[in-house]
Amino acid sequence: MSTKHQLAGLPEDADLRRADSLAREIFSDVANKWALLIIEALGERTLRFSELRDEVDGVSHKMLTQNLRMLERNGLVERTVYPTVPPRVEYTLTEPGRALRSTVDAMCDWTHRYLGHIEDARGRSGG
Repeated sequence: MSTKHQLAGLPEDADLRRADSLAREIFSDVANKWALLIIEALGERTLRFSELRDEVDGVSHKMLTQNLRMLERNGLVERTVYPTVPPRVEYTLTEPGRALRSTVDAMCDWTHRYLGHIEDARGRSGG
């Protein structure tokens, strides 16, 4: 989280500590497992809906649709519809989405690095 000093001069909407801030709403939107996995799956590629569903193991049609709409609403994913029959729809990360992907990549790296440690801790705590 940001310190009060770092937030000086920023609008109230930028303060994650405020329940009513836009920053908190955006953080809540993108900090869910499906959004993070979709961002990671898209990477530098453009994928169709069915390709994304195949890449993100376990995601339902409904959850993929909801998360893609949310990511598009927040300007992180661009949706392109081609006028074919049936319609072809492709998804790609926007520049802000690619910037967020670097953070997602760092989280993936952190998970891989500390997976054994976390497994050990869970084993010790019985969970």
